[in-house]
Amino acid sequence: MKSFLHWIATAATLTFSVPMQASQNDARLPMLFEKLKSAETLEEALPIEKLIWNIWLMSGNGELDALILKGLQAMGRESNEEALAAFSKVTEVQPDFAEAWNKRATVNYLLGRYQDSVIDIQKTLSLEPRHFGALSGLGLINLAIGHEREALKAFEAALKIHPHLPGAKTYIEELRKTVHGKQV
Repeated sequence: MKSFLHWIATAATLTFSVPMQASQNDARLPMLFEKLKSAETLEEALPIEKLIWNIWLMSGNGELDALILKGLQAMGRESNEEALAAFSKVTEVQPDFAEAWNKRATVNYLLGRYQDSVIDIQKTLSLEPRHFGALSGLGLINLAIGHEREALKAFEAALKIHPHLPGAKTYIEELRKTVHGKQV
């Protein structure tokens, strides 16, 4: 199962083509988030989601972008400590680059370092509050540690930004049953 989760986490980032320069401050993002929110189907939302990820992925600094790529490649080989080192270096050099923090959060999650992952997610969200990937990751962490209410809140927040986020509705339905069952 851990290997499958690792594959999902890395496949989601390795399959995207990358633009020349972008970040969470890219002027295209507000329009893309509006389109994402108004997409009527998952099929309509996926290309918009992909473009958002493409924009988030690039810092605009060639050396740092090479480190991001190195980290992604390390994740693909399941060399998570190497990936963590690469993403950590990016956060040190450019601490306002949200996606470097998110990638670090993903690796920490894969390593089972949930508290470190949560700290990185908080930093990601402070820089990019619309980061549906970070919110979904927060939901997964809370599920892993048995905090169903917090997981539900995280998935609901992610779904408000990305209404067709794969898996989120299923998690929300199940968590609502669990959380409401505990309230009785």
